[in-house]
Amino acid sequence: MAKIENKFTFDTVLSDLRQKKYYPIYFLMGEEPFFIDKISDYIEQNVLSEEEKDMNLKVLYGKDTKVEQVIMEAKQFPFMADYRVVILKEAQNLDRSEKQLDKLEFYTKNIPKNTILVICYKFKTADKRKKYIKDVENNGVLFNSTTLYDNQVPTWIVNYCKNVSLQIDAKAAKMLAEHIGNDLSRITTEIDKLLILLPKNTKTITFEIIEKNVGVSKSFNNFELTNALGQKNILLANRIVAYFGQNPKDFAITLTLATMFNYFVNLLHYQLLEDKSQANAATVLGINPYFVSGYATAARFYPTPKLREIIHQIRIADARSKGFGVVSPTSEYILKELVFRILH
Repeated sequence: MAKIENKFTFDTVLSDLRQKKYYPIYFLMGEEPFFIDKISDYIEQNVLSEEEKDMNLKVLYGKDTKVEQVIMEAKQFPFMADYRVVILKEAQNLDRSEKQLDKLEFYTKNIPKNTILVICYKFKTADKRKKYIKDVENNGVLFNSTTLYDNQVPTWIVNYCKNVSLQIDAKAAKMLAEHIGNDLSRITTEIDKLLILLPKNTKTITFEIIEKNVGVSKSFNNFELTNALGQKNILLANRIVAYFGQNPKDFAITLTLATMFNYFVNLLHYQLLEDKSQANAATVLGINPYFVSGYATAARFYPTPKLREIIHQIRIADARSKGFGVVSPTSEYILKELVFRILH
């Protein structure tokens, strides 16, 4: 399947919509449903007035409809409004969806100018060679919603908070990302909850607020574990691992291993940098400059060969956590052994 480049980004699509620059067709696809939902919801809520929606907004769902019905709805003229909006949600649930969607060619070769058709095709990408995809590229918005890498999530959290008139410090953003992962819907749900819970006239999310309301322990979490390992604090690292073992429901080993893996890969990249200045290191590693000093400290304890071995050991631990190589290992046992190998 041909690779699809993102001509439109989430920010550019929303910027156009806010300026009332509309395209006749939006094909929203990809692995990250959050961005697809946000664009679709914005169009549903903002293009038409409440009075216009009764006669000019049609929302369909893939498992309950066929492409022929979508086309029929999209070809109708708007009634007492500038636009008719037709949204097909969960298009990936159409019966034999790829073959069904091929029928869009009958619509995309002559797209009405007074209809805005939105197709939400989640968790997949369409074949760029399809005729209807080429038509969408030429006449509308073809948006590929990609999953954020773990190291991109803290920066995304900071920007999201700015968009809702909040501030969040770098440590709090990193902590929230490491506690939740890259599930953007869950992250925004937690931030929206915090917005309601913030004291009056307070617009800053601190770590203390996250600790109190999200359930992250200030002393025992993935962020503090990587800090302890970076400082070769053997006692603290083992205390954190022991705490994880006593609270297995609150800590998923897959997330802990992913956090450790990203940390030591970044540390290896830092070791290999010729220019280790704060600005350059932050740019190359894709991290907030606040955290560069921590990498500089850790680099003194971990030479490059040791870092390569640590990354190898984390991969082995990940395989063991999934049942490869051992019989029913406990997460605590795997993590304790890994931390020992890292520190010694």
